[in-house]
Amino acid sequence: MSNLESVFGLHAVHSLLKSAPHRVVELRVLKDRNDRRIQQILSLAEQNAIPVQTLKRATLDQQIDGNHQGVVALAKPGETYDESHLGTLLTAVGSRALFLVLDGVTDPHNLGACLRSAEAAGAHAVIAPKDNSASLNTIARKVSSGAADTIPYITVTNLARTLKSLQEQGVWVIGAAGEAETELYSMDLSGSVALVMGAEGKGLRRLTRETCDYLAKLPMAGEVSSLNVSVAAGIFLFEAVRQRR
Repeated sequence: MSNLESVFGLHAVHSLLKSAPHRVVELRVLKDRNDRRIQQILSLAEQNAIPVQTLKRATLDQQIDGNHQGVVALAKPGETYDESHLGTLLTAVGSRALFLVLDGVTDPHNLGACLRSAEAAGAHAVIAPKDNSASLNTIARKVSSGAADTIPYITVTNLARTLKSLQEQGVWVIGAAGEAETELYSMDLSGSVALVMGAEGKGLRRLTRETCDYLAKLPMAGEVSSLNVSVAAGIFLFEAVRQRR
């Protein structure tokens, strides 16, 4: 079982059992916990014939470094995709594709939050370079609240080349940059777009910035000069959602 992941917390485990029960090998539940939320999780486990083990709190605490909330799922690693999956996606989606691209986001908490925002906005995939990016680990999956199991996370060898390939297939590539002259709310996001967010603190890499069709900024009224990447990604994504309604 050494290659299994531990997914823990009520919301994360419930989401996993709803979206990808085939991944769950075993459920570990706090002994004597019998509230409604645990019952919902146990019911899903029973429906999917997943074995359940009840453990004392001290045992669960030893197994998990974090707030497990009395429930842990041992699961097979989730699927990640490479650039070959993009063509299939574009064919299936048609003329209104929506992608979130993360250029060197290395914090798994931010990756998880970006996946959650992208899934909530109905994006078709999150794309990131293989190198210098956060992996889809236990932390990212927990923060994503189940989104990691429903939205494709595509890691690519060469991000600039992937963006150019998207452009050739009719996708407009729009990068988030504080130094941009145009505000986000002036951009047309109603067609096929890839929204590119830079790394924490560093922003877009030079080659990525040069590959973008347009750069857009958020109007910042306060003293803070930039937002967390997952917050900015959510604003960009939901502006696209607003324009598509």
